[in-house]
Amino acid sequence: MNIAVLMGGTSAEREVSLATGREITRALAASGHSVVAIDTAGGRLISGSEIDESAAGGIGREPPGRNDLVRLEVGHLARTLDGLPEERGVEVVFVALHGGSGEDGHVQALLDLVGVPYTGSGYLGSALAMDKLASKELFVGAGIRTPPWLAGRVDAGAVDSRLGGFPVVVKPSREGSTVGVSVVRSAQELDSALDRAAAFQGPPIVERFIPGRELALGVLGDDVLPAVEICPTHEIYDYECKYTKGMSEYKVPAPLSAACAEEVGELALRAHRTLRLSSYSRVDFRLDEDERPWCLEANSLPGMTATSLLPKAAAAAGISFEDLCDRIVRLAVAGRR
Repeated sequence: MNIAVLMGGTSAEREVSLATGREITRALAASGHSVVAIDTAGGRLISGSEIDESAAGGIGREPPGRNDLVRLEVGHLARTLDGLPEERGVEVVFVALHGGSGEDGHVQALLDLVGVPYTGSGYLGSALAMDKLASKELFVGAGIRTPPWLAGRVDAGAVDSRLGGFPVVVKPSREGSTVGVSVVRSAQELDSALDRAAAFQGPPIVERFIPGRELALGVLGDDVLPAVEICPTHEIYDYECKYTKGMSEYKVPAPLSAACAEEVGELALRAHRTLRLSSYSRVDFRLDEDERPWCLEANSLPGMTATSLLPKAAAAAGISFEDLCDRIVRLAVAGRR
């Protein structure tokens, strides 16, 4: 098939997206597809060497809160996408964007208007998964356990009375890759953590910190992939631990009791469906000392880099990276016929 891989963009996760796009482009080409890579920050074609150079530096460091790139005008992006089927003969688009308009439903809505199939979830599911406040409210309604939370600029009194005190996790409500996330252990640390989170998209979320193990479960089609346990060198699986080689260890499949594995798998699929996600996703959990899973969030476009969790889970299920990318493409085509 003729496939366009959309990557880069202007969000705080630009470097992660370029790394994801690089791996996907190579895998699809190795599977015999004709692939063109497009950086949505300007809509230009980019070569493999440019992708390598762009993704080589900075992915191990968390990006600044205020992106230095000029925000892409919707009209310009619409013109770029509108030319994909006719001008470039593209049969399907692989969305390798993270954060911003690439993951919050804007690009998906434009692709719906263009009429070209694309990977991942539609605009509604993408928007719901990106908005962590909306996600958590829907999780509660669906009976999916999630850490209690507060939204906005809260004080230590509210943390004590409504969340049971410190520690808490402070994070932006509309970012991914653990960008802008802090573990706050005292009232003195709260304001600076809120300032850090407020530098990114959406109002800050302050949620109860759940001590325990970190799990991620991938969903592919209607199947749940083996759970991955993440053992980061930091207290949480933050941006640096995600994208710096050697800063996290992974157990795949995660060593879980049969009952726990069944429960967390069922919850992952329920979260995926509750948020109207489709094709594939990754759902993140904390597992407390009583083996109770707490759903943190769902990712509509999980990372596909060399250190990413979904490819690790797929490999444990006997699915190579090339086959994973190919399956995602075929799910996109089948789902939009």
